[in-house]
Amino acid sequence: MSIIPAFEIGLWNAWIFMVIFIIQMFVIMFVDKKIWKRSHVPIEAKRNRFEKQVGIFANFFWLIAMIYSIFLPLKLNSSLFYYGFIVFVIGHIILIRATYDFITTKPNNIIKTGVYKISRHPMYLSTFIITLSVSIASFSWLFFVLSILMMFFFHKEALIEERFCLEIFSEEYKNYIQHTSRWIGLPKSGKK
Repeated sequence: MSIIPAFEIGLWNAWIFMVIFIIQMFVIMFVDKKIWKRSHVPIEAKRNRFEKQVGIFANFFWLIAMIYSIFLPLKLNSSLFYYGFIVFVIGHIILIRATYDFITTKPNNIIKTGVYKISRHPMYLSTFIITLSVSIASFSWLFFVLSILMMFFFHKEALIEERFCLEIFSEEYKNYIQHTSRWIGLPKSGKK
């Protein structure tokens, strides 16, 4: 695994794995503007100084990963490419299902169907899985570090979102938290 592999623009670069995020954003944006707006914690939500910067840093590292993927060759003739591709497919399936669940849930309702039954934040989870797949398929430590940094800030953003959801949905969201893992896991039993 190299820290910084050769930079070369190519058809078979990591951007092929990353373009899925652009497509997903356009799907959400064009289905309904209200859905796009609902996909973010409102600016007016209470945040401390660090929390205001969390989203900026998460998006910054995501943008760096997107740009870097254009120049990052995939290791097509290696077993790591195939392992990375399998991980990508898993992340892609989670992202598609999470997007579908998000779009089809009525506004002002907690999403509890599909992958939201096993993860409260499947879009962040799928983003991490997909970026991890890129680091595997390209054999890049730098992309792996970008994936970890993104996930760190996504985790912080998830905590902010959960606090916001607790303010909006109160007991119903507390119940959801008790029954559903933050990241991934089998649904929790009703016992706590």
